[in-house]
Amino acid sequence: MKRAEDIEIIPIKVEDDGRIPNHPDFPLLIYKSVFEYGDDIPAILNANGWSGEWLGSVYPFHHHHSNTHEVLAVKEGHATLQLGGEQGEVVEVEKGDVIILPAGYGHKKIESSEDYANYGAYPGGVSFDMCYGEPGERPEKMENIKEVSMPGYDPVFGQNGPSFHYWRS
Repeated sequence: MKRAEDIEIIPIKVEDDGRIPNHPDFPLLIYKSVFEYGDDIPAILNANGWSGEWLGSVYPFHHHHSNTHEVLAVKEGHATLQLGGEQGEVVEVEKGDVIILPAGYGHKKIESSEDYANYGAYPGGVSFDMCYGEPGERPEKMENIKEVSMPGYDPVFGQNGPSFHYWRS
């Protein structure tokens, strides 16, 4: 695994579009090329208090989670994702990249290589809710997002990780 000071960090802030709220304060963060061959990604995430991990892909439709933050760590391949809803940014991610999604941040897979796979995990292993940006779910989900606390640790770099430079309570 590379050191925090040796990676590129891309913050992305997309405003609420009326369907996908994103986070009112925290930007989404992309850590480029963090993980290297042989790194035990689930063990690193778990050591930093992000658990409940799964291995799969991002859904091919816009969605978000209102009750937890989420980390996606790319294990294999590459993908084109849209982050932040219909008006969000289209980004390319590849093996070794990490995406840290604050609660409420929309994400969707547009396309990917056949071998694309990412781990997903949550601070404290919280069971995530699935939100689709439907009008009826909005009031409750907006309240949920406000209630999600700052994680205790950066999912990759721990207690003093770079996410805390961008996320402040």
